[in-house]
Amino acid sequence: MRTKRSDVKALLGAVLLSVLAFDQAASQTKARARDLGIALDGTPGRFNAITDVPGVEVGYATLIEGEGKRTVGKGPVRTGVTAILPRGRGSFDSVFGAFYAGNGNGDMTGTHWVEESGVIETPILITNTLSVGTVRDAAVAWMVKHDASGPFWYPVVAETSDGRLNDQKGLHVKPEDAMRALDSAAGGRIAEGNVGGGTGMLCNGFKGGTGTASRVLASEAGGFTLGVLVQCNYGARSQLRIAGIPVGREIVGYEPCVAQKIDPPVLRADGSPAPTCSDSSSLDGPRPDAPDEVEQGSIIVAIATDAPLTPDQLKRIARRVSLGMGRLGSIHGNGSGDIFIAFSTANRGADAGNSDSDGSALPAANIQRLASDAMDPLFTATAEATEEAIVNAMLAADTMTGADYWRYYAIPHAELQSVLKKHGRLVETR
Repeated sequence: MRTKRSDVKALLGAVLLSVLAFDQAASQTKARARDLGIALDGTPGRFNAITDVPGVEVGYATLIEGEGKRTVGKGPVRTGVTAILPRGRGSFDSVFGAFYAGNGNGDMTGTHWVEESGVIETPILITNTLSVGTVRDAAVAWMVKHDASGPFWYPVVAETSDGRLNDQKGLHVKPEDAMRALDSAAGGRIAEGNVGGGTGMLCNGFKGGTGTASRVLASEAGGFTLGVLVQCNYGARSQLRIAGIPVGREIVGYEPCVAQKIDPPVLRADGSPAPTCSDSSSLDGPRPDAPDEVEQGSIIVAIATDAPLTPDQLKRIARRVSLGMGRLGSIHGNGSGDIFIAFSTANRGADAGNSDSDGSALPAANIQRLASDAMDPLFTATAEATEEAIVNAMLAADTMTGADYWRYYAIPHAELQSVLKKHGRLVETR
């Protein structure tokens, strides 16, 4: 967690970093979808995370500072950076990749070259909408610092908007934050919820954030692993379905609200005054007059696999993310930037792209390519892992109060379980 840069606050920042480390460790042990007995299909990997794919590492920088009325340039700050390293910090070897936009009201840099070459040569980073440029430049500086091969690169940096809870226009993400996310990348269990780029995000009318899940294919299907990481910031509550049940309509209360009135009053997206938490939209019961806000926001989804897929096949994988989102009720609304990027860690050394600075790469490489009629299990895994990663992001998120006292509640676990049990969609857990 980063604080302002005076000497005194630098000391406080060291303390806050310790608190953040504790929070991230705690988030690794929070109840996830399967812990709560939510009925989901498929077999997850050891960590049920994108890091189940060998070599993949994830790092975060989480920025939380201040409270109260929004003052551009001062805060409050609720944002961060997520870094995904396809082969970990120990290797800059490229990977085959592809991207797809379910709805293109968003940004992901570097994708022209991914589309042209089928190669990803850089880490994949995710942040807020207005910090893409800062993070992109920091990724270049980080690669220069670590002596990555090549005369230039096109870093892949994606975004979703945290402008409701965060002073997004204040540009609080700095190059050192992106560097910290990259330097902290690791495998194994990773934090979810209010961390990294997902810190200030909202999802389906509740607090959103970062989530992950994985699937391991049966041995007869190749035994490959596929993992997904999402930055979840899309959707309307009325659309939300979990395990096929419209839980967003059945869970009562927990509507977004402002914890304190200010002048001029805080407005909803439709121009109406935001309700105050104390008298109209907290946990005390239904608000029959509470209108559902329009679908808006975005989601970024990264898909990793060790299956030997070529760029055209990875494009097919990326398209199947929409099916996983559809299980949860998504319509890829007009205001949403739903952008997905997939990569394979197989075929190392097949194509270095622009990183082949000395021209030493072979003009033709021998590669493995999965047969097209063997793709269906990976399509299924993509839809399943996307669905579960989004649910995990919402379950791991904590209720957060941010800029202008906006408060977004975490989806209530007990109420969710009650709704699912009523519909026979809750399974016994040990």
